[in-house]
Amino acid sequence: MSLQEQFDKAAADVKNLKSLPSDNDLLELYALFKQATVGDADPANKPGMLDLKGKAKYAAWEKKKGTSKEDAQKAYIAKAESLIASIGLQ
Repeated sequence: MSLQEQFDKAAADVKNLKSLPSDNDLLELYALFKQATVGDADPANKPGMLDLKGKAKYAAWEKKKGTSKEDAQKAYIAKAESLIASIGLQ
């Protein structure tokens, strides 16, 4: 299975966890997913001051700046596997 196929499977599996992961885990998954699919965060798309949820997501993504697509995919797969092992799938 290619890295892209593993990444796609992990992204699908995460949607079927038995329970919702912690906010920190969700932010980590979000940031790694965005870095793997879009690349570095664009400062022009930074959320407004009152969008607290958007700001948290953007900040998490911005921390991944410079991470290659492949490295982000590998980290996402590892994070998904650890969540699946601890929470389980439906």
